[in-house]
Amino acid sequence: MYDLKILLCDDSLLVRKKLKGALAEQGFTQLFEAADGEEAVAFCQTDTPDLVLLDIVMPKKDGIEALQEIKQINPSIHVVIASSVGTQSNLIKAIKLGANNFLQKPVTIEAIVDITQKIVDERGER
Repeated sequence: MYDLKILLCDDSLLVRKKLKGALAEQGFTQLFEAADGEEAVAFCQTDTPDLVLLDIVMPKKDGIEALQEIKQINPSIHVVIASSVGTQSNLIKAIKLGANNFLQKPVTIEAIVDITQKIVDERGER
C-alpha cells in the first residue's frame, strides 16, 4: 500500500508490537522497532526512515534528546512525538526542536495513518 519506512520507538514492547501489527494490517511493510532513544538514533545513522514515532519517556535517551539528534542527522526525517505525560512544556520543546507532530498516548492507528497519508501526499506519492 504505502512504501514508507517507519521506525517505532517505545520502551514498551507491548506498545511497539501493537502499533506494528496494526500498521501491517494497514498495508505498511517497512516497519522497524527501537526500544529507546539510543537505538532510534543509531537506526537513523545507518538508515533513513520516512517517519519516526518517538515516545518521550524512555531509558538511556529520552524522546526529546533523540529528536534533537535525529534532526541533526537528517532534518527531512518526519518525527512524531508520542507521550502519555503530554505536558504542555514537552509539546512546546518538541515542536521547537523540530518535531513534525505530537500525539497523546494511547496513540490510535487512525492518527498514525493520518500522519502517514500526509507524508505520502507531501511527497506526491498518491
